[in-house]
Amino acid sequence: MKSYLPNYRQSPRKVRLVADLIKGKTVSMALSELALLPKRASLPIKKLILSAVANAKENNKVDAEKLMVKDVRIDKGIVLKRMMPRAHGRAFGIKKRTSHIHIILEEDKEKAKSPKLKVGNEKRPTQKMVASAKKIKKAK
Repeated sequence: MKSYLPNYRQSPRKVRLVADLIKGKTVSMALSELALLPKRASLPIKKLILSAVANAKENNKVDAEKLMVKDVRIDKGIVLKRMMPRAHGRAFGIKKRTSHIHIILEEDKEKAKSPKLKVGNEKRPTQKMVASAKKIKKAK
């Protein structure tokens, strides 16, 4: 389950700050963190995750709750070179960087295999534990 966004118009260094936050988390946790994050790159990454989830549902018939963000890779895209006029007829270069964003989702093996644990699945007391508890009560 992959999704890819080429030539996103923000520098890879700034986009990696957002990508590192969601790596290894479940999809629902990643989407909730991205919704509250005040970075510009959070919206395109959120849309990209939703696109990857839609790909997983349509192509692989996987439940969205079982998915987790396996890998987020931010690569360097093309660099637009522009000039800024400066004093005395000079010109300085400006580099407008772009990013390629790759997101890979995978099914969480633990959630896929084991059913949800019920409350109260504690170990039952053995005969020795019951006997020692009775002795403690008699001693008091």
